[in-house]
Amino acid sequence: MRELSYAEALREAIREEMLKDPRVIIFGEDIGKYGGAYKVTNGLLEEFGPERVIDTPISEAAILGFGIGLATMGFKPIAEIMYMDFLPIATEQILNHAAKMHFMSGGQLKVPLIIRTQYSLGRAHGSQHSQFFPSWFMNIPGLLVALPSTPYDAKGLLKTAIRLEDPVLFIECCLLYHRLKGFVPEEEYTIPFGKADIKREGKDLTIVAISRMVHEALIAAEKLSEEGISIEVIDPRTLNPFDKETIINSIKKTGRLIIASDDHKRAGVSSEIAAIIAEEAIDYLDAPIIRVCSPDIPIPFSPQLEKKFMRSSEDIIFATKRILSEI
Repeated sequence: MRELSYAEALREAIREEMLKDPRVIIFGEDIGKYGGAYKVTNGLLEEFGPERVIDTPISEAAILGFGIGLATMGFKPIAEIMYMDFLPIATEQILNHAAKMHFMSGGQLKVPLIIRTQYSLGRAHGSQHSQFFPSWFMNIPGLLVALPSTPYDAKGLLKTAIRLEDPVLFIECCLLYHRLKGFVPEEEYTIPFGKADIKREGKDLTIVAISRMVHEALIAAEKLSEEGISIEVIDPRTLNPFDKETIINSIKKTGRLIIASDDHKRAGVSSEIAAIIAEEAIDYLDAPIIRVCSPDIPIPFSPQLEKKFMRSSEDIIFATKRILSEI
């Protein structure tokens, strides 16, 4: 069985799509000669040349403006924004241009732009380099949002994103780039947007986990299984489109729901998921929904404090025992 790291799987997806389609162009800060801040694009400049692998100035608004222009001219641009924290600098380009151009032009223009970025929580990069706020972008009609948690998902989802005709925000997790390895087939495959993955089946409680928290949920599920508690772990994989059917079907079976995500609890991803379940599946719940999310404070720079800030498998285990005790 072949195993790749999360970063290697992303690179392989980009390389394969560049080989397949000459319209695919990548650009961003240090993505060429340096190979990207996290080495995802390493070696692509040498293989595809400076016309398709382009280093840009440090200007996120210019990077995404360039990408939107390329997309409307028929190219398949992949823009890298080094840190998710820098996306607000280019909010005008994302919110008012990339996401809306198709609608405002009456369908005459398409913006197949991929915005790759990552969040660095867990690397002591400070409060302006570690933030995770996907819910901001779930609120933008016309923008698709993907968050792979495994090398297999990273490659399959990125290949799908590149082939779509819509703008996609592709949020990666820095902690997973080189620490996580997993099975990635050598043969061609893609993963459709809007299809959640059941990472572990169970019958006592459902955990919907996002990005890095998928792995914390799996650790918690394994530990709880030793106590006879059976946990089902679901990874939505994309937040827009969002696969609510898989989650509702799971709740029909388990009757209990925990949502685990690295973003802040207030108005975060978990808030939206909880609202969907409250509207459409509350009759299947035997206990209140519990959210395991980051506290509503800026992310500490100190590694020791950041570790306390981050949610873990232990927090999920605590939440599980709390929800089960309320039955």
